[in-house]
Amino acid sequence: MKHIKAVLIVLFGILLDQITKYYVAHNFIQGARQKVIDGFFYLTYVRNTGAGFSILQGQRWVFIILTFIALPLFIYLYVKSDPGHKLERFAYLLLISGTIGNFIDRVLYGSVVDFLDFIIFGYDFPVFNVADIFITVGVGLYLLLTLLETKHA
Repeated sequence: MKHIKAVLIVLFGILLDQITKYYVAHNFIQGARQKVIDGFFYLTYVRNTGAGFSILQGQRWVFIILTFIALPLFIYLYVKSDPGHKLERFAYLLLISGTIGNFIDRVLYGSVVDFLDFIIFGYDFPVFNVADIFITVGVGLYLLLTLLETKHA
């Protein structure tokens, strides 16, 4: 009962990630780009067998092994963190949700469904997904909190 809210947040994150990926995989043609905001935001369905920026393409087992290391670490850090540090704990929950979301894709399909495609100042940013957002925001939030804590120490 103690961590029920955390479990619900993680489940919501995983569901949001998986539902969006399912929708894209079943309603878009791979590689096709659908304009949302011309020159800025598109939906582009791609399968990524690597990590961010398509590094380590085809190294599925590396990512599965890394997940078996990272996921227990994130859970441990969440459980051991101070309940009063709500933003830090939320960062861990985002990391857990995103890690599980992409893990599901890698195990079931051998690749990750990516579809969020932005062009920022003329740069076509690598296509990503909701789980990637959770991981990026979780890491960013954790780093920001760490920097602020260090500054106040």
